[in-house]
Amino acid sequence: MKIPTLIAGWLVLSLAVLSTAARADERDAGFAPLFNGQDLAGWVAVNTAPSTWSVDNGMLICTGKPIGELRTTRMYQNFVMELEWRHMKPGGNAGVFVWADDITARGVPFHRGIEVQVLENAYGNTRSHTTHGDIFPIHGATMTPINGRGGSRAFPIENRSKPSPEWNHYRIECQDGAIALSVNGKVVTRGKECSPRKGYICLESEGGVVHYRNVRIKVMPDSPVAAQHVATANRDYRCLYDGIGLAGWKAEGDGWQPKDWVLSYAATTAGSLTTTEEFGDIGFVVDVRLAGDSSGQPKAGPAARINIRGAQIPINRDDPALGKHLVKGRGWNRFTGALRGNQLTLHINGEPVLADQPTDALPRGRMQLITESPLDFCNIYVRDLQE
Repeated sequence: MKIPTLIAGWLVLSLAVLSTAARADERDAGFAPLFNGQDLAGWVAVNTAPSTWSVDNGMLICTGKPIGELRTTRMYQNFVMELEWRHMKPGGNAGVFVWADDITARGVPFHRGIEVQVLENAYGNTRSHTTHGDIFPIHGATMTPINGRGGSRAFPIENRSKPSPEWNHYRIECQDGAIALSVNGKVVTRGKECSPRKGYICLESEGGVVHYRNVRIKVMPDSPVAAQHVATANRDYRCLYDGIGLAGWKAEGDGWQPKDWVLSYAATTAGSLTTTEEFGDIGFVVDVRLAGDSSGQPKAGPAARINIRGAQIPINRDDPALGKHLVKGRGWNRFTGALRGNQLTLHINGEPVLADQPTDALPRGRMQLITESPLDFCNIYVRDLQE
Protein backbone atom coordinates (compact mmCIF):
# COMPACT_ATOMS: atom_id res chain seq x y z
CA MET A 1 0.00 0.00 0.00
CA LYS A 2 1.29 3.47 -0.86
CA ILE A 3 2.23 5.77 2.02
CA PRO A 4 0.22 8.73 0.66
CA THR A 5 -2.86 6.53 0.61
CA LEU A 6 -2.31 5.62 4.25
CA ILE A 7 -1.87 9.26 5.18
CA ALA A 8 -4.99 10.26 3.28
CA GLY A 9 -7.01 7.56 5.02
CA TRP A 10 -5.67 8.61 8.38
CA LEU A 11 -6.59 12.24 7.68
CA VAL A 12 -10.15 11.31 6.66
CA LEU A 13 -10.58 9.20 9.79
CA SER A 14 -9.12 11.93 12.01
CA LEU A 15 -11.38 14.58 10.51
CA ALA A 16 -14.39 12.34 11.01
CA VAL A 17 -13.49 11.76 14.66
CA LEU A 18 -12.91 15.48 15.19
CA SER A 19 -16.20 16.33 13.50
CA THR A 20 -18.08 13.84 15.67
CA ALA A 21 -16.41 15.20 18.79
CA ALA A 22 -17.26 18.77 17.76
CA ARG A 23 -20.91 17.84 17.26
CA ALA A 24 -20.96 16.13 20.67
CA ASP A 25 -19.40 19.20 22.31
CA GLU A 26 -21.99 21.41 20.60
CA ARG A 27 -24.83 19.19 21.87
CA ASP A 28 -23.43 19.29 25.41
CA ALA A 29 -22.72 23.03 25.49
CA GLY A 30 -24.80 24.99 27.96
CA PHE A 31 -26.19 22.02 29.89
CA ALA A 32 -26.12 21.90 33.68
CA PRO A 33 -27.24 19.10 36.04
CA LEU A 34 -30.87 19.36 37.14
CA PHE A 35 -30.30 16.46 39.53
CA ASN A 36 -26.85 16.37 41.14
CA GLY A 37 -26.76 12.59 41.68
CA GLN A 38 -26.22 12.98 45.44
CA ASP A 39 -29.32 14.51 47.04
CA LEU A 40 -32.54 16.40 46.28
CA ALA A 41 -30.98 19.87 46.24
CA GLY A 42 -32.99 22.05 43.86
CA TRP A 43 -36.15 19.97 44.28
CA VAL A 44 -39.22 20.12 46.55
CA ALA A 45 -41.33 17.10 47.56
CA VAL A 46 -44.74 18.68 47.03
CA ASN A 47 -47.15 16.05 48.36
CA THR A 48 -45.17 12.85 48.85
CA ALA A 49 -43.48 11.15 51.79
CA PRO A 50 -39.76 11.25 52.62
CA SER A 51 -39.63 7.59 51.63
CA THR A 52 -40.94 8.26 48.11
CA TRP A 53 -37.72 9.68 46.69
CA SER A 54 -34.17 8.54 47.38
CA VAL A 55 -30.75 8.68 45.78
CA ASP A 56 -28.56 5.64 45.13
CA ASN A 57 -25.47 5.28 42.96
CA GLY A 58 -26.17 8.53 41.14
CA MET A 59 -29.79 7.61 40.41
CA LEU A 60 -32.97 9.29 41.61
CA ILE A 61 -35.29 6.47 42.70
CA CYS A 62 -39.05 6.80 43.05
CA THR A 63 -41.09 4.14 44.88
CA GLY A 64 -44.32 5.23 43.19
CA LYS A 65 -46.04 5.57 46.59
CA PRO A 66 -47.92 7.71 47.21
CA ILE A 67 -49.10 9.23 43.96
CA GLY A 68 -47.73 12.75 43.85
CA GLU A 69 -45.06 15.11 42.61
CA LEU A 70 -41.49 16.27 43.08
CA ARG A 71 -40.85 19.71 41.57
CA THR A 72 -37.97 22.05 40.91
CA THR A 73 -37.42 25.03 43.17
CA ARG A 74 -36.99 27.22 40.08
CA MET A 75 -39.44 28.11 37.31
CA TYR A 76 -38.44 27.67 33.66
CA GLN A 77 -39.77 29.01 30.38
CA ASN A 78 -37.54 28.12 27.43
CA PHE A 79 -35.22 25.16 27.89
CA VAL A 80 -33.98 21.80 26.74
CA MET A 81 -34.18 19.00 29.31
CA GLU A 82 -32.61 15.58 28.96
CA LEU A 83 -32.96 12.57 31.22
CA GLU A 84 -32.77 8.81 31.26
CA TRP A 85 -35.45 6.72 32.92
CA ARG A 86 -36.36 3.10 33.42
CA HIS A 87 -39.29 1.33 35.04
CA MET A 88 -38.36 -1.58 37.29
CA LYS A 89 -41.67 -3.42 36.85
CA PRO A 90 -43.74 -4.02 33.72
CA GLY A 91 -46.72 -1.71 33.34
CA GLY A 92 -45.23 1.06 35.47
CA ASN A 93 -46.61 4.61 35.29
CA ALA A 94 -44.86 7.96 35.80
CA GLY A 95 -44.39 11.26 34.02
CA VAL A 96 -42.51 14.51 33.59
CA PHE A 97 -44.50 17.73 33.97
CA VAL A 98 -43.34 21.04 32.51
CA TRP A 99 -44.62 24.57 33.10
CA ALA A 100 -46.46 23.45 36.24
CA ASP A 101 -47.94 25.36 39.21
CA ASP A 102 -46.36 25.36 42.66
CA ILE A 103 -48.87 22.93 44.24
CA THR A 104 -51.32 20.31 43.02
CA ALA A 105 -54.67 21.13 41.42
CA ARG A 106 -58.01 20.78 43.21
CA GLY A 107 -58.99 17.23 44.10
CA VAL A 108 -56.06 15.54 42.35
CA PRO A 109 -52.48 14.61 43.30
CA PHE A 110 -51.05 16.28 40.18
CA HIS A 111 -50.22 19.80 39.06
CA ARG A 112 -51.77 21.86 36.34
CA GLY A 113 -49.22 21.72 33.54
CA ILE A 114 -48.12 19.83 30.44
CA GLU A 115 -47.35 16.16 31.03
CA VAL A 116 -44.82 14.10 29.12
CA GLN A 117 -45.90 10.51 29.68
CA VAL A 118 -43.45 7.96 31.11
CA LEU A 119 -45.24 4.62 30.72
CA GLU A 120 -43.68 1.16 30.60
CA ASN A 121 -44.51 -0.81 27.47
CA ALA A 122 -46.56 -3.48 29.22
CA TYR A 123 -49.08 -0.80 30.25
CA GLY A 124 -50.43 -1.26 26.75
CA ASN A 125 -51.36 0.98 23.84
CA THR A 126 -54.90 2.05 23.02
CA ARG A 127 -56.67 4.59 20.87
CA SER A 128 -56.56 7.01 23.81
CA HIS A 129 -52.92 6.57 24.90
CA THR A 130 -49.60 4.97 24.03
CA THR A 131 -46.52 3.94 26.00
CA HIS A 132 -44.08 5.73 23.72
CA GLY A 133 -44.14 9.36 24.81
CA ASP A 134 -47.55 11.03 24.65
CA ILE A 135 -47.76 14.74 25.58
CA PHE A 136 -50.94 16.32 26.94
CA PRO A 137 -52.22 19.23 29.04
CA ILE A 138 -53.66 18.33 32.41
CA HIS A 139 -55.95 19.86 35.06
CA GLY A 140 -56.64 23.21 33.45
CA ALA A 141 -53.60 23.58 31.19
CA THR A 142 -54.14 23.80 27.42
CA MET A 143 -52.20 22.67 24.36
CA THR A 144 -52.79 22.23 20.64
CA PRO A 145 -51.42 18.79 19.74
CA ILE A 146 -49.44 18.02 16.63
CA ASN A 147 -50.40 14.51 15.51
CA GLY A 148 -53.49 14.47 17.71
CA ARG A 149 -56.61 12.34 17.49
CA GLY A 150 -59.32 14.90 17.98
CA GLY A 151 -58.50 15.84 21.58
CA SER A 152 -55.72 17.71 23.32
CA ARG A 153 -53.26 14.79 23.51
CA ALA A 154 -50.32 14.55 21.12
CA PHE A 155 -49.31 11.04 20.04
CA PRO A 156 -45.86 9.81 18.93
CA ILE A 157 -45.34 9.16 15.25
CA GLU A 158 -43.13 6.16 16.04
CA ASN A 159 -42.86 3.59 18.86
CA ARG A 160 -39.35 3.88 20.29
CA SER A 161 -39.45 3.27 24.05
CA LYS A 162 -37.75 0.18 25.49
CA PRO A 163 -39.33 -2.19 28.02
CA SER A 164 -38.38 -2.66 31.68
CA PRO A 165 -35.68 -2.71 32.93
CA GLU A 166 -33.93 -1.05 29.97
CA TRP A 167 -33.03 2.63 30.05
CA ASN A 168 -34.79 5.17 27.85
CA HIS A 169 -33.56 8.63 26.89
CA TYR A 170 -35.88 11.65 26.70
CA ARG A 171 -35.01 15.04 25.26
CA ILE A 172 -37.74 17.63 25.97
CA GLU A 173 -37.47 20.93 24.11
CA CYS A 174 -39.68 23.79 25.30
CA GLN A 175 -39.71 27.14 23.49
CA ASP A 176 -42.37 29.88 23.47
CA GLY A 177 -45.22 27.52 24.32
CA ALA A 178 -44.14 24.79 21.90
CA ILE A 179 -42.91 21.42 23.13
CA ALA A 180 -41.13 18.54 21.37
CA LEU A 181 -40.12 15.14 22.73
CA SER A 182 -37.33 12.97 21.40
CA VAL A 183 -37.46 9.31 22.50
CA ASN A 184 -34.15 7.50 22.24
CA GLY A 185 -32.73 9.93 19.73
CA LYS A 186 -35.66 10.91 17.50
CA VAL A 187 -38.37 13.57 17.78
CA VAL A 188 -41.69 11.72 17.89
CA THR A 189 -44.19 13.94 19.75
CA ARG A 190 -44.94 17.66 19.54
CA GLY A 191 -47.44 20.24 20.76
CA LYS A 192 -47.88 23.99 20.44
CA GLU A 193 -49.79 26.95 21.94
CA CYS A 194 -49.31 25.63 25.46
CA SER A 195 -50.59 27.46 28.52
CA PRO A 196 -48.95 27.78 30.97
CA ARG A 197 -45.67 28.17 29.14
CA LYS A 198 -43.56 29.18 32.12
CA GLY A 199 -43.52 27.22 35.36
CA TYR A 200 -41.95 24.38 37.31
CA ILE A 201 -40.64 21.02 36.15
CA CYS A 202 -42.05 18.03 38.05
CA LEU A 203 -41.30 14.33 38.25
CA GLU A 204 -44.35 12.22 38.93
CA SER A 205 -44.81 9.35 41.36
CA GLU A 206 -47.69 7.21 40.11
CA GLY A 207 -47.46 3.68 41.43
CA GLY A 208 -44.49 2.35 39.52
CA VAL A 209 -40.91 2.03 40.75
CA VAL A 210 -38.92 4.22 38.38
CA HIS A 211 -35.27 5.28 38.23
CA TYR A 212 -33.91 8.52 36.77
CA ARG A 213 -30.33 9.47 35.93
CA ASN A 214 -28.35 12.04 33.91
CA VAL A 215 -31.06 14.64 34.40
CA ARG A 216 -29.78 17.90 32.96
CA ILE A 217 -31.08 21.17 31.53
CA LYS A 218 -30.01 23.87 29.10
CA VAL A 219 -31.77 27.13 29.94
CA MET A 220 -32.56 29.39 27.00
CA PRO A 221 -33.34 33.12 27.21
CA ASP A 222 -36.86 34.00 28.35
CA SER A 223 -39.31 35.51 25.89
CA PRO A 224 -42.04 38.06 26.59
CA VAL A 225 -44.99 36.12 28.01
CA ALA A 226 -48.46 37.24 29.07
CA ALA A 227 -49.38 36.80 32.72
CA GLN A 228 -52.11 34.27 31.92
CA HIS A 229 -49.47 31.94 30.47
CA VAL A 230 -47.32 31.91 33.63
CA ALA A 231 -47.92 29.18 36.21
CA THR A 232 -48.57 30.02 39.85
CA ALA A 233 -45.25 30.82 41.49
CA ASN A 234 -44.02 29.43 44.79
CA ARG A 235 -46.15 30.47 47.79
CA ASP A 236 -44.16 28.39 50.31
CA TYR A 237 -46.91 25.86 50.93
CA ARG A 238 -45.99 22.55 52.55
CA CYS A 239 -48.18 19.47 52.67
CA LEU A 240 -49.38 18.14 56.05
CA TYR A 241 -50.46 14.72 54.73
CA ASP A 242 -47.75 12.49 53.25
CA GLY A 243 -50.00 9.93 51.54
CA ILE A 244 -48.52 7.06 53.57
CA GLY A 245 -49.94 7.39 57.10
CA LEU A 246 -50.93 9.83 59.81
CA ALA A 247 -47.51 11.18 60.71
CA GLY A 248 -47.93 14.63 62.25
CA TRP A 249 -51.55 14.02 63.27
CA LYS A 250 -53.39 12.75 66.34
CA ALA A 251 -56.49 10.78 65.38
CA GLU A 252 -59.76 10.38 67.29
CA GLY A 253 -62.36 7.98 65.95
CA ASP A 254 -61.74 4.65 64.24
CA GLY A 255 -62.65 5.65 60.70
CA TRP A 256 -59.48 7.33 59.44
CA GLN A 257 -58.01 5.51 56.44
CA PRO A 258 -55.01 6.78 54.48
CA LYS A 259 -55.68 5.71 50.90
CA ASP A 260 -52.64 6.88 48.99
CA TRP A 261 -53.17 10.58 48.13
CA VAL A 262 -56.70 10.54 49.65
CA LEU A 263 -57.28 10.68 53.40
CA SER A 264 -60.69 9.11 54.07
CA TYR A 265 -62.98 8.90 57.06
CA ALA A 266 -65.26 5.88 56.72
CA ALA A 267 -67.12 5.70 60.06
CA THR A 268 -70.62 7.04 60.74
CA THR A 269 -69.59 8.30 64.17
CA ALA A 270 -67.73 11.56 64.81
CA GLY A 271 -63.98 11.70 64.40
CA SER A 272 -61.19 14.23 64.21
CA LEU A 273 -57.59 14.70 63.20
CA THR A 274 -55.46 17.23 65.05
CA THR A 275 -52.00 18.34 64.00
CA THR A 276 -49.17 17.82 66.47
CA GLU A 277 -47.75 21.13 65.24
CA GLU A 278 -49.00 24.49 66.44
CA PHE A 279 -49.38 27.48 64.15
CA GLY A 280 -49.53 31.24 64.32
CA ASP A 281 -50.65 33.20 61.28
CA ILE A 282 -51.02 30.80 58.36
CA GLY A 283 -52.38 30.40 54.90
CA PHE A 284 -54.09 27.10 54.13
CA VAL A 285 -55.46 24.85 51.40
CA VAL A 286 -57.77 21.90 52.15
CA ASP A 287 -59.60 19.84 49.51
CA VAL A 288 -62.78 18.07 50.68
CA ARG A 289 -65.14 15.60 49.01
CA LEU A 290 -68.45 14.95 50.73
CA ALA A 291 -69.91 11.45 50.76
CA GLY A 292 -73.07 10.57 48.86
CA ASP A 293 -76.18 8.67 49.91
CA SER A 294 -77.29 5.36 48.42
CA SER A 295 -78.46 7.11 45.25
CA GLY A 296 -75.09 8.76 44.78
CA GLN A 297 -76.37 12.21 45.65
CA PRO A 298 -74.30 14.32 48.07
CA LYS A 299 -75.56 14.45 51.61
CA ALA A 300 -76.88 17.66 53.08
CA GLY A 301 -76.88 18.48 56.78
CA PRO A 302 -73.91 18.55 59.14
CA ALA A 303 -70.85 17.08 57.52
CA ALA A 304 -67.57 18.46 58.76
CA ARG A 305 -65.58 21.53 59.70
CA ILE A 306 -62.04 22.81 59.66
CA ASN A 307 -60.83 24.26 62.94
CA ILE A 308 -57.72 26.46 62.82
CA ARG A 309 -56.66 27.83 66.20
CA GLY A 310 -60.34 27.92 67.19
CA ALA A 311 -61.60 29.56 64.00
CA GLN A 312 -64.37 27.30 62.67
CA ILE A 313 -64.97 26.77 58.95
CA PRO A 314 -68.13 24.70 58.29
CA ILE A 315 -68.19 22.17 55.48
CA ASN A 316 -71.95 22.03 55.34
CA ARG A 317 -74.38 22.34 52.46
CA ASP A 318 -76.98 23.82 54.79
CA ASP A 319 -74.76 26.68 55.93
CA PRO A 320 -76.34 29.82 54.40
CA ALA A 321 -73.05 31.60 53.76
CA LEU A 322 -70.77 28.76 52.73
CA GLY A 323 -72.98 25.93 51.48
CA LYS A 324 -73.95 27.62 48.21
CA HIS A 325 -70.30 27.62 47.12
CA LEU A 326 -69.89 23.83 47.41
CA VAL A 327 -70.13 21.76 44.24
CA LYS A 328 -73.49 20.14 43.67
CA GLY A 329 -72.20 16.72 42.70
CA ARG A 330 -69.91 14.43 44.66
CA GLY A 331 -66.88 16.37 43.55
CA TRP A 332 -63.94 17.94 45.29
CA ASN A 333 -64.14 21.35 46.96
CA ARG A 334 -61.11 23.53 47.62
CA PHE A 335 -61.01 25.69 50.75
CA THR A 336 -58.25 28.30 50.62
CA GLY A 337 -57.60 31.22 52.90
CA ALA A 338 -55.56 32.85 55.60
CA LEU A 339 -55.88 33.34 59.34
CA ARG A 340 -54.06 36.44 60.56
CA GLY A 341 -54.56 37.12 64.24
CA ASN A 342 -58.24 36.40 64.68
CA GLN A 343 -59.27 37.51 61.17
CA LEU A 344 -60.22 34.87 58.62
CA THR A 345 -60.19 35.24 54.84
CA LEU A 346 -61.74 32.36 52.91
CA HIS A 347 -62.34 31.26 49.32
CA ILE A 348 -64.28 28.16 48.33
CA ASN A 349 -63.63 26.79 44.86
CA GLY A 350 -62.05 30.11 43.91
CA GLU A 351 -65.00 32.22 45.03
CA PRO A 352 -64.52 34.80 47.82
CA VAL A 353 -66.61 33.96 50.87
CA LEU A 354 -65.10 35.77 53.87
CA ALA A 355 -62.80 38.80 54.03
CA ASP A 356 -61.04 39.54 57.34
CA GLN A 357 -63.92 38.01 59.29
CA PRO A 358 -63.40 38.26 63.10
CA THR A 359 -63.25 34.83 64.76
CA ASP A 360 -62.55 33.26 68.16
CA ALA A 361 -59.08 32.20 67.05
CA LEU A 362 -56.31 31.91 69.63
CA PRO A 363 -52.89 33.50 68.99
CA ARG A 364 -51.41 30.04 68.48
CA GLY A 365 -52.99 26.64 68.07
CA ARG A 366 -53.46 23.52 65.98
CA MET A 367 -55.44 22.62 62.91
CA GLN A 368 -58.27 20.10 63.22
CA LEU A 369 -60.27 18.22 60.62
CA ILE A 370 -63.56 17.28 62.26
CA THR A 371 -66.33 15.18 60.75
CA GLU A 372 -69.61 13.62 61.75
CA SER A 373 -69.94 11.40 58.67
CA PRO A 374 -67.85 9.74 55.94
CA LEU A 375 -65.88 12.05 53.65
CA ASP A 376 -62.49 12.47 51.98
CA PHE A 377 -59.67 14.99 52.33
CA CYS A 378 -56.62 15.60 50.17
CA ASN A 379 -54.13 18.36 49.36
CA ILE A 380 -53.80 19.69 52.91
CA TYR A 381 -51.29 22.55 52.70
CA VAL A 382 -50.22 25.34 55.03
CA ARG A 383 -47.78 28.24 54.79
CA ASP A 384 -46.34 30.45 57.49
CA LEU A 385 -47.47 34.07 57.27
CA GLN A 386 -45.33 35.32 60.14
CA GLU A 387 -43.11 38.24 59.21
